[in-house]
Amino acid sequence: MAYTTINDPSKYFQTVLWSGSGSGQAITNGGNSDLQPDFTWIKKRAGGSARSHQLYDSTRGTTELLHSDGTNAESTQGAGLTAFSSDGFTVGSDDGVDGSGGTYVAWQWKANGGTRTTNAESGNNPAGGYQVNTTAGFSIVDYVGTGAAGTMAHGLGVVPNVIIVKNRDVADAWAVYHGANTAAPETDYLVLDTTAATVDDAAWWNDTAPTSSVFTVNTNHSVNADAENYIAYCFANVQGYSKFGSYIGNGNVDGPFIYLGFKPALLIYRNTAGSTDWVIVDTKRDSINVCDEELYANLNNGTGDVDLLDILSSGFKCRRTHASQNGNGVEYVYMAFAESPFVTSTGIPTTAR
Repeated sequence: MAYTTINDPSKYFQTVLWSGSGSGQAITNGGNSDLQPDFTWIKKRAGGSARSHQLYDSTRGTTELLHSDGTNAESTQGAGLTAFSSDGFTVGSDDGVDGSGGTYVAWQWKANGGTRTTNAESGNNPAGGYQVNTTAGFSIVDYVGTGAAGTMAHGLGVVPNVIIVKNRDVADAWAVYHGANTAAPETDYLVLDTTAATVDDAAWWNDTAPTSSVFTVNTNHSVNADAENYIAYCFANVQGYSKFGSYIGNGNVDGPFIYLGFKPALLIYRNTAGSTDWVIVDTKRDSINVCDEELYANLNNGTGDVDLLDILSSGFKCRRTHASQNGNGVEYVYMAFAESPFVTSTGIPTTAR
């Protein structure tokens, strides 16, 4: 039996909920371990007007805002996320993060406290840097495009399974590489901010699979325009903590069970071939099976009540027949992060949900 190297996922990933005050506040995590996040993804859930997702990271700096549900260039939001702290973060009074009467969720990942390894431009290879947490299989990569096919170091030491790229300077789509997207994922791309199905196009990843040291970007404006600034979030499978894979739906309410090797705290999934949303489920917002509270990475909508699934001690099980989750013969890709491993490094199984 294989064991995880991470017995406490809350050291590297946590979800937190809060109610808005209208005046800004410190948000503190409640996991087993303190977590100073380097990547924080915030969404207003309900209360008043719908607001876009707000994404911040310690490489770009506090107040520097991107929206997963839009192509917008990076902007400065002085009343957004204003500080990262030793066990959470501070938000200002913007309605997207702390409006009076609103309810909010944030998903947080730990990288390297903002400390980057830098590299210079070399031929067509972009200049930039990365901050990495190799234990958790996560790195934040920043680079300046060259407009020609080149490689960028990610620092993981293993092949990344997911790479999410955004042009910070102009209104470009969010590019997604997923290692389980079709039989040749390096030839295809997905877009985070739309429902668009998988597209085969060499202009994104140059039909070149990432390696344990670099990923390749070609000439598409969304990933590598000359002299424009980019950010990339890179994730790799870590046994018992994170998994990025695919499954085939059966079109039945007794849907497929997807084994992860852990009880997921966060699950993001989508149909690769159809025009469906990027569905986000987490166990903070929905702690009782059957789970049906969802948000959408590509929409500013508040919490929906549509997809049904069970969160289990070692994975998840589909309970709906809709094309967004469990169409018959349809392929889905997912990203999952652990609440607790199924089997710990001491060989102790976790309690089934």
